[in-house]
Amino acid sequence: MSTIEPKTATRLQLPRISARRRTTDRVMRALLAAATMIALVPLVLVIYYLLKEGLGSMTSAGFFTQDPTGSFFGQIGGIRSALLGSLEIVAIAAAIAIPIGIGLAVFLVEYGGKGSKPMRVFANTVRYFVDVMTGVPSIIFGLFIYITLVISHIGGNFAGWKGSVALSLLMLPIVARSTELVLQTVPDTLREAALALGAPRWRVTSRVVLPAALPGIVTGSLLATARALGETAPLLFTVAVANALTFNPSQQMNSMPVQIYNDILSPRSIVNSQAWGLGLTLVLIVLILNLVARGISRKSRSAGS
Repeated sequence: MSTIEPKTATRLQLPRISARRRTTDRVMRALLAAATMIALVPLVLVIYYLLKEGLGSMTSAGFFTQDPTGSFFGQIGGIRSALLGSLEIVAIAAAIAIPIGIGLAVFLVEYGGKGSKPMRVFANTVRYFVDVMTGVPSIIFGLFIYITLVISHIGGNFAGWKGSVALSLLMLPIVARSTELVLQTVPDTLREAALALGAPRWRVTSRVVLPAALPGIVTGSLLATARALGETAPLLFTVAVANALTFNPSQQMNSMPVQIYNDILSPRSIVNSQAWGLGLTLVLIVLILNLVARGISRKSRSAGS
């Protein structure tokens, strides 16, 4: 009776890394580290100068509680009208762009990409123009609203709501594309399970797909809002500037980017310092929005894992 000899275990040997490959790896790591440091230099300088020039203005009395006077002599006031005006203009723009952008993304993912051939062709065409809008400079949106609404005196002359419309055109493609990418990550098994239970597609979209993608949608909306908050050119063409505080969007309103632009052109050094303080305030608001968006995104990833 023959016996079967057991197989001898062989040790898996990893290939040896040559000295040339090790040297190349070290060189590339050093180049990447150097490129990272070079890229950080402008960011560090911007933050340094904002803190150096802006902290003094932010700590002055009346900086957040007074309106700018616009006077070349005497008191210069604060930034209250610019701060509240920017928040109101961007809030109206978000109320316009976010629902339309989410609805557009839902159509592209849930209906346009799964319908008939003409529907898919139409969806691809819409997606192409959304991508084109993403690369359009913000000043073009401001010029478009200036020609169509300001010069034609539709709803008056310069007005806050016209600036909101211009900013909404800027936010719309960002919200639509980010929401589309988030909706594509929702597993099809969730849709199929809901459809198998007899739910219509609109209910599947509103009760299953959108809640599953809600953290990503909120993140994209906050990033779009942060982008619109710092835009200057659309507001110069549509809102102009008004130093006094007003909450009426049909009138001229003040905003942080426009006041920074005006203050930095002033011959008075104290007004220039106020521009730095206002710039630091704007950066802090944008930073908070980005941190909130990253926190929501991280929380959603940890909840899904």
